[in-house]
Amino acid sequence: MDYLSIIYKFYPTDNELRRTLLRHSRQVAERCLRIAKCHSELPVDIRFLEEAAMLHDIGVFYCNAPSIYCYGMEPYIKHGTIGGEILRAEGYPRHARIAERHTGTGLTREQIVSQQLPLPHEDFVPETLEEQIVCYADKFYSKSDLERVRTVDETVRNLEKFGRGGVEKFLAWVERFE
Repeated sequence: MDYLSIIYKFYPTDNELRRTLLRHSRQVAERCLRIAKCHSELPVDIRFLEEAAMLHDIGVFYCNAPSIYCYGMEPYIKHGTIGGEILRAEGYPRHARIAERHTGTGLTREQIVSQQLPLPHEDFVPETLEEQIVCYADKFYSKSDLERVRTVDETVRNLEKFGRGGVEKFLAWVERFE
């Protein structure tokens, strides 16, 4: 798979949005690859891990997030499920699962229903090792501040707004991946 051809298909113009997407995705991919290199005991598909990290945010252009140059109509929280639809349509169902499951530390059906989130009433929780690594790595980087790398403590504070469960999952990932 040539992930750049997929990115360029949906982001054909060299503009701030495409540059932001590529930079953020490369940051996430590099962290994923460092994790895989430092943890050779983890049975990960390295090529797939890099491709999926580069494509995890492919759906952002449909969303309304002007701070990152996105002027679509959908709420930002849908960018993962939109990305999943795009990647499935392109013939990449494993990559689609990563796009769908990287929001927060994953979203359960119960969270989606109880918070009335505009998402399908399904579980979008990282299950495979690659899904977990991309979700984890993504938490350290923001598309709205590409120069900044969050610390573990900053990430924990950010996740605390969404409940203790996500914080505990993230801290378990810290133990496993760092």
